Amino acid sequence: MSLSRLIVRNALRHKVRAALTVGVIALVVLGFGLLQTTVDAWYAGVEASVQNRLIARHAVSLSIHLPIAYRDRIATLAGVTGVSYANWFGGVHRDAKGFFPQFAIEPQSYLDLHPEFQLNAAERDAFLRDRQGCIVGRKLAAQYGWKLGDRIPLKGNLYPGDWEFVVRGIYQGAEPATDETLFLFHWAYLNERRKTFDPDRANSVGWYVIRVENPAQAPQVVQAIDTGFANSVAETKTETEQAFQMGFVAMAGTLIFALQLMAALLNGITLLVLANALIMSLRERTREYAVMKTLGFRPAHLAVLIGGESLVIAALGAGLGAALTVPTCNAYGAFLSSRLGNFFPIFALKTQTLLLTTSVTLLVSTAAAVVPMLQAVRIKTSEGLRHIG
Repeated sequence: MSLSRLIVRNALRHKVRAALTVGVIALVVLGFGLLQTTVDAWYAGVEASVQNRLIARHAVSLSIHLPIAYRDRIATLAGVTGVSYANWFGGVHRDAKGFFPQFAIEPQSYLDLHPEFQLNAAERDAFLRDRQGCIVGRKLAAQYGWKLGDRIPLKGNLYPGDWEFVVRGIYQGAEPATDETLFLFHWAYLNERRKTFDPDRANSVGWYVIRVENPAQAPQVVQAIDTGFANSVAETKTETEQAFQMGFVAMAGTLIFALQLMAALLNGITLLVLANALIMSLRERTREYAVMKTLGFRPAHLAVLIGGESLVIAALGAGLGAALTVPTCNAYGAFLSSRLGNFFPIFALKTQTLLLTTSVTLLVSTAAAVVPMLQAVRIKTSEGLRHIG
């Protein structure tokens, strides 16, 4: 009998024990995949960032606005090929649970700087013409059942009062990582009403979006913007879009660390479960291994048998876990989209995640087999033959 056949037969000798061990490993792989996909979802906005876009905000806080007059000065800087601006709105739809990201934007320039928001020409023109119009992401429209022409009432928090918008377009993301849960409307509409109830903050914006000709020019443009507005009434902090997004991710740093720690603990569970199963197997087969030594099997052969048994069990568990991870992640992603879609606008299982989970499981199985292999190699033939399992 070849070593490979002997490995498989040994791995499946105790079917109930093997099935339980495989099941535990599969659950660990499933849990690891869900945790890693959740962490990836937190970083989705960072991954979707464009290298040649910068964000300029107030140096003290994002809640403090910048004068609209800054736009023309920024547009004249060397290397800048486009400037737009936006404001966070912060309204709710129907009740406090009807929250989603809402931005007041300068329509023409903002859409030019964000080609990943794909609209057909008719919807784009309708949005540009209607000051009360808005465009919404495909996922957000599906969540609330919105269609073109619908009137959307929002109750303002930062900007008090009842607001009404007309859906003029539903955009789709150009890439899988594009956020399709945004609600975008005219900054001019916001500013017009703000002049009435909050004139001190009229003609100001939350942040500027700047496109540079070449990503390599970003450091020079950042320095030029911040230096140009230094010692002014509204100093700026300019950074790449990726760094800007990372600032929001950093706010959840403790949670992300906890998820990553849980993923590491799951791998520790795999190590302990496999090591326990292999040690039990070794104790039961001590006399058998001793007999094999008398028949000419070398220590290396025993090490291969034990290591191979560990890999077979781990591979079965990893395969089953990966097969369960795909539908579970899809169902979990659909649940999050319906309940927490604004916090997890992009929740998708990556092929890299499956490869990572299976690779880590096989690596852990190798580590789990080290101690049993050493014990089997060190078994003395005379003591092994006297052993009563």
